[in-house]
Amino acid sequence: MAESQLADVFVEMADTLVDDFDVLEFLHVLTERCVELLGISAAGLLLTDQQDTLQVVAASSERTRLLELFQLQTDQGPCVDCFRTGQPVSVVDLAAAGRWPRFTAAAAEVGFAAVHALPMRLRSEVIGALNLFDTHPGALDEGKLRIGQALADVATIGLLQQRAVHRREILTEQLQTALNSRVLIEQAKGVLAERLHVDVGEAFALLRDGARSHNRRLSELSQAIVDGSEQLAPGAVVKQPG
Repeated sequence: MAESQLADVFVEMADTLVDDFDVLEFLHVLTERCVELLGISAAGLLLTDQQDTLQVVAASSERTRLLELFQLQTDQGPCVDCFRTGQPVSVVDLAAAGRWPRFTAAAAEVGFAAVHALPMRLRSEVIGALNLFDTHPGALDEGKLRIGQALADVATIGLLQQRAVHRREILTEQLQTALNSRVLIEQAKGVLAERLHVDVGEAFALLRDGARSHNRRLSELSQAIVDGSEQLAPGAVVKQPG
């Protein structure tokens, strides 16, 4: 990869880390940049909530999000192990490894053959895991793994940065708000998919485009879509008369 491309991504992420930044948008950008920079097929991100329970908060594709949810529901898989140990977990060939049989079967069903899970950790505190998936067996070279870990570290620092000036409850509230917003976004995706006769992946792309083009938060637009005060058509946000 070009050094300028790598530098541009880190500058983009640093520029995003301003006061009151949109956590969900930041984390979705992180998963997308991982795919672009590392030459992998998909990326997902898990964070803990107020009860120290892992939750899916971002994924580069719908199939990845569903696989991450399955992993949490069955409480087995490389990403769960990564979070619990605080150490990277790399499986270059899931089928040959013979670990996590239910996760391996689910991963194969959606086309993934290898996974690399990286901890979101600052010293002894682990708040989640960044998960890199590929459709072909094989190792991810050390340079790319270091870049992936660096991206995870930037995200971790961004989420924890307010600890210096606020108490831990502020961080917990921020993470919980992101998780609550995730529920709204999933509901809005379903509404749009049904209304516009598109799949949920396309519905999410339309939702993000609408939020970006009108300089709004994903959660705010999602709430409006769910409660029916606004409609979303390709390229436009339309307010309902009222």
